[in-house]
Amino acid sequence: MRSWKALRRELRRGTPLLSFPLLLLCFPASAQDATDRTAVAAAMLPRDLSPWGMFMQADIVVKAVMVGLVFATAVTWTVWLSKTIELIKARQNARGAVRELASARSVDDAMQQVRQGVVAQLLEGALAELRLSTDRMDKDGIKVRITSRLQQIEAAASRRIAFGTGVLATIGSTGPFVGLFGTVWGIMNSFIGISKSQTTNLAVVAPGIAEALLATALGLVAAIPAVVIYNLFARQIASYRALLGDGSAEITRLVGRDLDSGALLVRRHLAAAE
Repeated sequence: MRSWKALRRELRRGTPLLSFPLLLLCFPASAQDATDRTAVAAAMLPRDLSPWGMFMQADIVVKAVMVGLVFATAVTWTVWLSKTIELIKARQNARGAVRELASARSVDDAMQQVRQGVVAQLLEGALAELRLSTDRMDKDGIKVRITSRLQQIEAAASRRIAFGTGVLATIGSTGPFVGLFGTVWGIMNSFIGISKSQTTNLAVVAPGIAEALLATALGLVAAIPAVVIYNLFARQIASYRALLGDGSAEITRLVGRDLDSGALLVRRHLAAAE
């Protein structure tokens, strides 16, 4: 079938007027065919193009990807809520304990002032090492062993406070790729549908591509908050570790002060504690 441009070219060339009726008869048929194809394409379009409607009309693989990304988003915000509360309490406790240690004059004073939290565990570790030491042992060796025990307790507390943040790093790094997989799968299905319908009408192609791109959008929604929250927790955990380091330094100074003042003072303290 000829277009109007072809008709104009033939007019310029001097096409016989007898062919004009035939050409005019062809154009209504062409317009009718285009109208029929548009009607068929419109009938093939999904009725609901909302996010929920696109999810319900998506392929089973794309649906699984979307459900997994929504679950990952829920996990991200659950970890954020629980770890935020835990970190606030831990940092407040450690900050108050460090202030009390700074005002203590001896290990005995520190034990009376600090009774709970990780800093209290550090004090108990220092006392445990003092109980295992004797008067004949070298003071410097006792200090080194106490420092080693305090470092071990710090490492355990750091691992405990950081538990659960690794899943945020995993979601943040893999979320976009999981969404991209759903998008690629959905676009493949869209091209297959184009091949079966034998039409390249944008109105037919667009809904399938939109469903596929919804997976990428969900991947970004899951990944971006996870990365931001993970970086926030990393800074807060580093601050918490610094507080524990300050507590260990205060305890080391208190123990060294008691040891340098005489082993009898330390033993008197241990006997009172027992």
